[in-house]
Amino acid sequence: MAETARTVIAGGRVIDPAAGRDAPADVVLENGTVAQIASPGTAPRADRVLRADGCIVAPGLIDPHVHFREPGQEEKETIATGAAAAVAGGFTSVCAMPNTHPAIDDDGRVDFVYRQQQRARLARVFPVGAVTKGRAGAELAEMGLMSRAGVVGFSDDGSPVADPAVCSKALAYIAMTGKVLFQHCEEPALGGGDMNAGALAARLGLAGWPRVAEEVMIQRDVLLNLSQGLGARYHVQHVSSGGSVELLRRARADAACLAEITAEASPHHLALTETACTGYDPCFKMNPPLRAAHDVEALKAGIADGTIDVLATDHAPHTAEEKELAFSAAPYGIVGLESALPIYARALIETETVDWPRLIAMASQRPAELCGLSGRGRLAPGSHGDVTLIDPAASWRIESARFAGQSRNCPFDGWDVTARAIATVVEGEIKLCRDPGRLEGTTAPSEEHELLPPQGAAARDSPLA
Repeated sequence: MAETARTVIAGGRVIDPAAGRDAPADVVLENGTVAQIASPGTAPRADRVLRADGCIVAPGLIDPHVHFREPGQEEKETIATGAAAAVAGGFTSVCAMPNTHPAIDDDGRVDFVYRQQQRARLARVFPVGAVTKGRAGAELAEMGLMSRAGVVGFSDDGSPVADPAVCSKALAYIAMTGKVLFQHCEEPALGGGDMNAGALAARLGLAGWPRVAEEVMIQRDVLLNLSQGLGARYHVQHVSSGGSVELLRRARADAACLAEITAEASPHHLALTETACTGYDPCFKMNPPLRAAHDVEALKAGIADGTIDVLATDHAPHTAEEKELAFSAAPYGIVGLESALPIYARALIETETVDWPRLIAMASQRPAELCGLSGRGRLAPGSHGDVTLIDPAASWRIESARFAGQSRNCPFDGWDVTARAIATVVEGEIKLCRDPGRLEGTTAPSEEHELLPPQGAAARDSPLA
């Protein structure tokens, strides 16, 4: 597509939570940005039309928590294959955690991530910098240099910042950058088991991982931030415990807490419980582990009242050989980008926990605000032309063998689900379209997850630009 070409997404239900919009409209894209939100049927003539009848037209979905294993473990996932998985799942931007080999702990490695995402020319991949050098938990990494290089936040994810003195110092430095600490909340002395601690773990002969390992870390960090008046932005990753939800609810309501506290929930913690581990299938081995049914209900209650305000997949690819090991020996984690949307719909829409505008806000607007991605997570004139076309009634079967990503460790393989991203548009370029009949003026892909050829120039996209 030439840079001057115009694309119109016509006939859909446009949901833009940032603008309070939920109404039929046509979205006009030009030069990689949103040019106009027009009344139905009034958009100007276009070089390409994407018919959105019966669909939700949403700001491009954003996942603030993924693991793309490059550099160091490219056999699991690369930045390019991860970006392809993102586009296939309807995500236009993702934030990649730094637990690579070597870790993303200096500005040169931040630049590497941007260069690789530029070559891929699919979803935008924004790096998260390590809090400590080598993620070893001892010496702070070069946060100032990484901030200037374009990281969207800091995390030692895969591990917590366990030492309270190091965490306190990190919060102080992060506050100066204006970025956010993404904390993997796990007290190491209490965590690290195979599954949720309790009677079921004992019966299965698996090492238990108690909820308090997560809860005590949240409480500690809130106190560190509060007692020193640091005011650092603090984000709790992959909340799994009902007790954690209550701690976060109280912290957010505390008038003395000047820090911005946010939290995320992942698809697997909303749709699965510890009973999934009874078959000893390592695809159900998570970090943090799947909890009890009452924890799942507490997470949904926390989403309903706004305590948890972000959705994130914690996409964690592993090779088939690793996930075929015995349960206790297998690594933690699952892939989630390509199955997330229908699982969110099942867990949250079908249970009437939230409606579509709230779900889209949690998967686009709020992650954009969390990560400082200006011009993303909304559909307004001048914003980036990132759009996800969702068919909320589409029925399909999750088949990990057909995933665009490199790994297949998906616990939802074989599930019959409803709701799907049928088109993904990144900065005005249609990267995926599953229904060729909806496209006018272009050639559609023949395979379901085949990507349209990249078009136009792909410039490095730093949130600082």
